[in-house]
Amino acid sequence: MPPILAVTVPFFALVACGYLAARRHILPESAIPGLNAFVLYFALPCMLFRFGAGTPVLELLNPVLLGVWIAAAALIVFVVVASSLNERVGLKDAAFGALVAAFPNSGFMGVPLLAALLGPAAAGPLICALLADLFFTSSACIALAQAHDASGHGARAALARALRGTLANPLPWAIALGAVFSATGATLPGPVDRVVELLADAATPVALFTIGAVLWRASQHAHTRTPAIDYVPVALVKLFVHPLLVLALGVAAQQAGLPITAAQITVLVLTAALPSASNVSLLAERYGADNGRIARIIMASTVLAFVTFTALAWAFGVRPGA
Repeated sequence: MPPILAVTVPFFALVACGYLAARRHILPESAIPGLNAFVLYFALPCMLFRFGAGTPVLELLNPVLLGVWIAAAALIVFVVVASSLNERVGLKDAAFGALVAAFPNSGFMGVPLLAALLGPAAAGPLICALLADLFFTSSACIALAQAHDASGHGARAALARALRGTLANPLPWAIALGAVFSATGATLPGPVDRVVELLADAATPVALFTIGAVLWRASQHAHTRTPAIDYVPVALVKLFVHPLLVLALGVAAQQAGLPITAAQITVLVLTAALPSASNVSLLAERYGADNGRIARIIMASTVLAFVTFTALAWAFGVRPGA
């Protein structure tokens, strides 16, 4: 346990630092979008490019891993939507709740955290999960959130907008470019490679700090008071049901003779055990959903994940640096 805590404590401490800096106004709220943009458009793409370039292409787009992850996400979305609908939570809010239950913070937190815990071997399964969530989970949930339009045009238009938004996201393109370099054996010129390396090294601390600041901002822009019964169960689904479901599906695939290893299952399970993606609160606000409820789910999952994620990594026998 101490070696795992030596990794997880600093990661979650940086999230707390970002939250406190924003709450104390040491970091102005107006600066948070700039931090987010730096991570999203510069630092994290460089980190993902380096991971992609150093990972065989077939590991980045492993069909078995993609199938396991998408199946788990689809089941989580169905269960959360079906169990959330009530007089307070409509279809739009239930769909965004399902998105935070199925979409872990694999970009800003998962990439550096799992790399620190498991080494470069975590890149392939983690990138598979990230791509599946960017293209499938988020698009499906946004389309479902707009399905209240009886004509059906709302869902179709929302799906098209979600896909366009995904294609405008630099992360898939960074992974794709890294895959091209991996397949061709190409390398960057020395000075360019150094710039990419410096930006990639900045991704971890700035991304974690930004998560905390974004969480504080989301809480400030929440316009409703949400009963605990409407958000705590979803956070628990994210931290307990999601990883257990991924584990069950991964083991089932392995027993069926499909090419998936225990190490790959471990990476997928730990990815599922991450807290909810913090940027979903921005999507909820953009689409007119109850961003107060979404912010509380994300906050609860992030606070609890320090204990649950650390315990799960210990249960799987993770040994950082081994």
